[in-house]
Amino acid sequence: MLLFLLGLAILVIGYFTYGKFIEKILGPDDRLTPAKKNSDGVDFVVLPHWKNMLIQLLNIAGVGPVIGVILGIKFGVIAFLIIPIGNIIGGAVHDFVSGMMSLRHNGANLPALIKMATGRTFYYIFSVFMVFLLLLVVAVFINIPARLIDGFWPSTALFATAVAGIFLYYIAATLFPVDKIIGSVYPFFGALLILGTFAIFGVLMVEAAGNPALFSETPAFKAGMFTAAKNQPILPMLFVTIACGILSGFHATQSPIIARTMAHEKQARSSFYGMMVVEGIIGMIWAAGGLAIYNLKPELMAQNPTLVLSEITTHFLGTGVGAVTVISVIILAITSGDTAMRSMRLSLAEIFHYSQKPFINRLLLCLPLIGIVSLLLWWSNQSPTTFNQLWNYFAWGNQVLASCTLTVATVWLVARGKPGWITALPGAFMTFIVATYIFWISPEHGGPIGFGLELQQAYLVAAFLALMTLVWSYHRGHELTGAFDDRA
Repeated sequence: MLLFLLGLAILVIGYFTYGKFIEKILGPDDRLTPAKKNSDGVDFVVLPHWKNMLIQLLNIAGVGPVIGVILGIKFGVIAFLIIPIGNIIGGAVHDFVSGMMSLRHNGANLPALIKMATGRTFYYIFSVFMVFLLLLVVAVFINIPARLIDGFWPSTALFATAVAGIFLYYIAATLFPVDKIIGSVYPFFGALLILGTFAIFGVLMVEAAGNPALFSETPAFKAGMFTAAKNQPILPMLFVTIACGILSGFHATQSPIIARTMAHEKQARSSFYGMMVVEGIIGMIWAAGGLAIYNLKPELMAQNPTLVLSEITTHFLGTGVGAVTVISVIILAITSGDTAMRSMRLSLAEIFHYSQKPFINRLLLCLPLIGIVSLLLWWSNQSPTTFNQLWNYFAWGNQVLASCTLTVATVWLVARGKPGWITALPGAFMTFIVATYIFWISPEHGGPIGFGLELQQAYLVAAFLALMTLVWSYHRGHELTGAFDDRA
């Protein structure tokens, strides 16, 4: 329990110390925000600060801080330190800087920021990659909440009905102005999330006080732990398994949505850095729930994490309150999927210079997205194997996105004479993680297609690539000195 409480303290203290330090470097001020300069009643709309924070939290906190950490805690209690430290110096910085970049450049989406820092060639490659990743996100975040609904309330036709209902909601949330659906339903969704999370936290604290072994690595837990011998080395697998809560590239696709609805730049630390810290707290609580249930029922370590989630809620909360908690997790997935689809529309509109004020323009951009997601849903539900493949590509692509975003953020900071190391160090680390994963993973190593190198060889290749990326980002930043108007 001591490591768990220490991890929570690191998150809270980190927000008020390191978060404040990052804010001084970024220097938010009183200039006009994109919401005020470009008001269009659709995407550029001033929303109350509390609502922006809630939208950002629900946007970024998909199933990762629940399903991901229920899997990730199998690496052991060290996760209680890795989650908060990675969050404070990596994930929260990633979200804050990407959000500020968008704020300073008229609410630009990630591809436009990539183009600004790297040029056209990589911009085209990255744009295709990002849209593909977001298509996977939408499909994953339709499937998982539908599976949770079907698992907690079993019914023959419920899964298909849930898939259809969630997808229709995504389409509506993508097409209508941000304040009409997302801005209206998120307060209700947020209340359920807070209720569910604090319910499980309170019960866990009471249970652990009477049985401290719940938060320890018991012999039965150790027998089922993830280890390198089981093709689950902490580097890179923990950081691919637990993305949300530590560092997630998907968040950079969501920050521009809030950058277009903020009234003041000085709301950025609480909206971007702060909400990532809150996501870290949510992740810590669910990791503790996973550890506790694995110690009580070690046989669950071999089960699907969605089944483990149901066991956590029903065991500790009972059927009634447990159902509310499962609903809060379903909300986490749904409120990331809807804005993932919205982010695709915004990015494509920016790429093709297509005005989004007329409803018909928004609909025309969404129609092909609806068709592709429908095909992905059909394919991913053919068998458990196809769904696992969908998840693997999503998890890998998500961290590639984080590496790219942090590299571009370093270019942006260095070009403006700011300390680039605040993003260069986590960026180099994430490049090392994704490169190690790609060069090591293979069916022989228990994963999808990859190069299949021995782990030590993969480490060496990845370290070299990470170093080269870091050197390039500083060189490119110095080349672009003065290119970014800090008064813009």
